[in-house]
Amino acid sequence: MRLLLLNPNTSRDVTELMRVTGAAVAAPGTEILTATAPRGVPYIATRAEAQIGGAIALEMLAEAPPVDAAIIAAFGDPGLFGARELFDHPVIGLAEAAMLSACLLGRRFGLVTFARALVPWYEETVAAHGLGQRCAGVRALEGRFATLSGVQAEKEAQLIDLAHAMVEEDGADVLIFAGAPLSGLAARVRERLPVPVVDQVVAAVKLAEAVAAQRPRKATAGTFRRPDAKPSHGLAPALAARIGRTD
Repeated sequence: MRLLLLNPNTSRDVTELMRVTGAAVAAPGTEILTATAPRGVPYIATRAEAQIGGAIALEMLAEAPPVDAAIIAAFGDPGLFGARELFDHPVIGLAEAAMLSACLLGRRFGLVTFARALVPWYEETVAAHGLGQRCAGVRALEGRFATLSGVQAEKEAQLIDLAHAMVEEDGADVLIFAGAPLSGLAARVRERLPVPVVDQVVAAVKLAEAVAAQRPRKATAGTFRRPDAKPSHGLAPALAARIGRTD
């Protein structure tokens, strides 16, 4: 099985962090390919940046080699629903996979993240997936951090404090450290927390494997059927070809 882990941010070191996290749990025979956005921002934190990242993600998917499933590896799932319309293989969102996995472990999950700017976008992501009643809230670090790829090590104690507050004050039954730079943190700190912790990349890889194993056909009806072909102007050639397909 071949999975594409697609980072719509430009941080290659974060892509590598996610690849290592995913490879550690992938089934024997699963190959994880990676792709990092060639332009954009180091990490998506706002609605505008999510719109930009979603468009870039669609281009990257159109240009990717054949795979059995793809993972949009940014926690707010930019471009996810559009990708499910356009592409024949399953497309998994990092946030959706983590949250659905958390729903199997408790009544309400809590999100802990590394930057205050992410909170509104993450709250809207929860709502977009219809999981508002299952979410205990979003808590975020205040202040700056030295490097994106090192934020989990630099701010580990504060992140754990936020996680405890999410359980004790907000009533979370399950925790998710949300945001690609926090991938792999769950395994390191789970014994220091009183409730289960879901790792976003682990959840996405295992759900991608499970969904791809079912060999689902591309919908020809419903809201995720491929849109009717239409001409375009100025798009990346691979994406233009995908939008213009008639087969």
